[in-house]
Amino acid sequence: MSKLKIIYEDNHVIVADKPAGVLTQGDYSGERSLLDMIKEYIRLKYNKPGEAFIGLVHRLDRPVSGLLVFARTSKAAARLQKEFISGRIKKFYLAVVETGPELNPGWNRLENFLERDRDITHIVPAASAKSEKAVLYYHELLKEKNFSLLLIKLDTGKKHQIRAQLAGSGKPVTGDKKYGSKNSTGDSILLHSAWLSFKHPVKDEVAGFYSAPPDIFRKFIQYNSEELAENVRNLAENFHVTQVCRD
Repeated sequence: MSKLKIIYEDNHVIVADKPAGVLTQGDYSGERSLLDMIKEYIRLKYNKPGEAFIGLVHRLDRPVSGLLVFARTSKAAARLQKEFISGRIKKFYLAVVETGPELNPGWNRLENFLERDRDITHIVPAASAKSEKAVLYYHELLKEKNFSLLLIKLDTGKKHQIRAQLAGSGKPVTGDKKYGSKNSTGDSILLHSAWLSFKHPVKDEVAGFYSAPPDIFRKFIQYNSEELAENVRNLAENFHVTQVCRD
């Protein structure tokens, strides 16, 4: 349970901070996942017999860290799923990328068509029967000689979308050797789910949460933690598509 970090919990939802290298949900490997840890945590804390219900409503790739919300009831799970499908849930990511072409100031938009081939997502030049449209927005927060720190807003949620689109634009996520990074970062890549906000499934209020990036980010780019947190919150809470320019 040492890898389990609960950010918020009530009778309806749990928000957890996933470490890089941990599976969101179990797979064929049989390794213990974050979902397993949360079920065990609930079972022990509330002395529940058998396996506790925890609804999985979204995921993060294994080498990605950051915020995930889980449902504690089937009603909460159904309502959160609707929020995700509608796009009303806001998810923003921080990424250290290897410096590529110069970026426009403010928010930039990336649009591509993606196809999956085994465990790799490829950008393809045009729509096809196998491709899916992918859109994301990114804002450069800091820039050093070889690396930039980006804030990223997903508009669509395709597998490996951020990783593939940034690599395709000449800015691979640091440590993501699968998508062309030249740097090694162990079992993580420098992509972190930093901001998550959603309408609570029962209470009539919007809940927003911030998670600071892991310390390994500082190996590649320097930042002030308080200033970064404030900047992420302000940009996330005031994000409007009309502010965006095309990359």
